[in-house]
Amino acid sequence: MTLRQAQDDRSPHVPVLIDEVCAALEPGPNRLIIDATFGAGGYTRRFLDAGASVHAFDRDPDAISAARADPARWPELASDPPRLVLLPRRFSEMVEAMAEQGIARVDGIAMDVGISSMQLDQPARGFAFAAEGPLDMRMAQEGPSAGDFVNTAPEAEIAQVLSRYGEERQSRRLARAIMAARPLSTTTELATVVRKALGHRPGTPKDPATRSFQAIRIHVNGELEELETALAAAERLLAAGGKLAVVSFHSLEDRIVKRFLREANGMGQATSRHLPQAAPAFVPTFSRIARALRAGEAEVARNPRARSATLRAATRTEAPPRRSIAV
Repeated sequence: MTLRQAQDDRSPHVPVLIDEVCAALEPGPNRLIIDATFGAGGYTRRFLDAGASVHAFDRDPDAISAARADPARWPELASDPPRLVLLPRRFSEMVEAMAEQGIARVDGIAMDVGISSMQLDQPARGFAFAAEGPLDMRMAQEGPSAGDFVNTAPEAEIAQVLSRYGEERQSRRLARAIMAARPLSTTTELATVVRKALGHRPGTPKDPATRSFQAIRIHVNGELEELETALAAAERLLAAGGKLAVVSFHSLEDRIVKRFLREANGMGQATSRHLPQAAPAFVPTFSRIARALRAGEAEVARNPRARSATLRAATRTEAPPRRSIAV
């Protein structure tokens, strides 16, 4: 859930591709929508304004606290019954959390995965290197931090994380440099080590520290594993005809979403046009897989962070969830 907020009249932040997400989910009266990545509530506000009820998840306690402290913006929290329910939980826990609310099926699920700009823009959270902050990067503000990882992990593990989650080609060299510079305590210290190790020249288009910070953040928060589990949870929760919309911001996330939907749709089961069609191992659980959508020029001009956003959407069929997926 990756930069999900931009400027808007009603809120300091609004998700990218919000019109496209609403078109995919079709929020309206008597529809129950899960906003799996609440953030500043841009998606949720639009869903509520369309007449839907929303259960909103966010593992960042700051996001939930900010909404609860603003009843004027969120009167639906106090309606009878409430049209907005805030859940300070991971979106991978959707099935269990909704069961606790007595709800087994929903009509739509929106996921805007990765980091929010609210988190990125707060130096004290340690997600970015534009301003000095502690090496934290924890979305839920609990558990081991980025500083714990870079200062205690063995060299081989650091190299593996940088390579896998940051697609850093010089991960071994960089891991050695981090080991030599330990202990590291601030974002700017880490960024300086990365730039020096990789021979970065000021003024070049992309700072190499971007890849390293992405990799360490994904690792600290278990983001890809969370996404995989959340997609499986969506398969279980969506009613027949329910809509899923997922916005991702880099290729690692998008590959997971694309693969999940292809497998759920039963794509790629035939091996050759000269051989009989392979019998599907299951009835497809998702249909109407929409082509990937990206932010247009106007939106990117308003919000450069939208440049990397990709939306994938699909519709739930009547088939039972695949048994091969554990939640």
